[in-house]
Amino acid sequence: MERFVGFARLNCESFELNECIAAYKAFLIKDVPPPTEALLGEIRKSLVLLSRAVERWRWEVSPGEVKASLKFRVKASGVNQVVAVANVAGGAGTKEGAHPESAAWVEGLRRSLRVNHYSIRTEQTYVELVSRYLLFIGAAEPEAKNVRAFLEYLAVERKVSASTQNQALSAVLYFFKRVLNRELGDLGDTLRASRGRRLPEVLSREEVRGLLAQVEGTPALMLGLLYGAGLRLMECLRLRVKEVDFDRGVLMVRDGKGGKDRVVMLPQVLRAGLADHVERLQERWRQDVSAGVDGVWLPGALEVKYANAGREWGWQWLFPAKGFSVDPRSGRERRHHLSDNALHRTVKVAAQRAGIVKPVSCHTWRHAFATHLLEAGTDIRTVQDLLGHASLETTQIYTHVMQKPGLGVRSPLDG
Repeated sequence: MERFVGFARLNCESFELNECIAAYKAFLIKDVPPPTEALLGEIRKSLVLLSRAVERWRWEVSPGEVKASLKFRVKASGVNQVVAVANVAGGAGTKEGAHPESAAWVEGLRRSLRVNHYSIRTEQTYVELVSRYLLFIGAAEPEAKNVRAFLEYLAVERKVSASTQNQALSAVLYFFKRVLNRELGDLGDTLRASRGRRLPEVLSREEVRGLLAQVEGTPALMLGLLYGAGLRLMECLRLRVKEVDFDRGVLMVRDGKGGKDRVVMLPQVLRAGLADHVERLQERWRQDVSAGVDGVWLPGALEVKYANAGREWGWQWLFPAKGFSVDPRSGRERRHHLSDNALHRTVKVAAQRAGIVKPVSCHTWRHAFATHLLEAGTDIRTVQDLLGHASLETTQIYTHVMQKPGLGVRSPLDG
């Protein structure tokens, strides 16, 4: 976006945003060497986000009639203030009214999260929340009173849920402790929102059959694993070929939530379909090897220790994407696993076709897995291990949504 604004400042006579975007796209295509298709896709996404988020923009003109900076009104995430992007000719961007250390703080936060091996999803969430906090306080110094004001703003004006408010608090507390090297005392306890108990939405066995009847191919295999093995969505997407053990009939879930590994069952009814799927994948992998594709992403330092492991068959994703994408951390173009959005859309469409009025998401299948096992008499400790829950209390929530919770007490009305 900063590059686009720099281009517009130097080359666009018109102040119309859409005209500037069109001119920039034409400029990129004629560039030598031209950007890769993957990079062009990322640029298009960023420009779409910019056009959606910007309400209006105008140039700030210096006394010498030179376009010095661009001001635009943002309409995203409840931020209702004018933001200025200055010094764009040199490619650097700063925000008017923001603290001069904001960019360095956000970069320090990102580095700290990576040093402490937080997941990329957690990194993205924390960076976004801390950035919103810094935008909220503007040029003021980060301190306890504006943390309180920020959380009150989220709760009262933005009306966020208790879990979102607590997530924002955790992100800001981490920022103060690890980046600013300051503690906020007991502020975390006083500002943490209380969360009521929410029972999960659970599908009946008939509803599960109806939903599975609406999908086929790879989505059917993935939904079968979500329900048949109780996998979280990202655990399913991040499965690798070597983690499917057909001989033992198990799946090895590596680096699940909390960085924990566990073993779950491989549903017997999926074995044949999954074996055919793996055979097709192997042919695509051979084509990638012949084409010199840069392999797949490897966790931790494995990429350094075993430089060629990412090209080996066992490390390939079980559910790879059709095309290539750019690794957000290394910048290398590779074949990644399928996007979670694709499966979310599949589930939503399947639920509509099956006539299910309950809110159904990919995580709903995991709820159904746990509930149906408990209804079938499976020991709750076993279900806890299969789900990968650290606390039994987390698993016990499913006893409240069973077909006959507790001891199957009979309603007095039925008597």
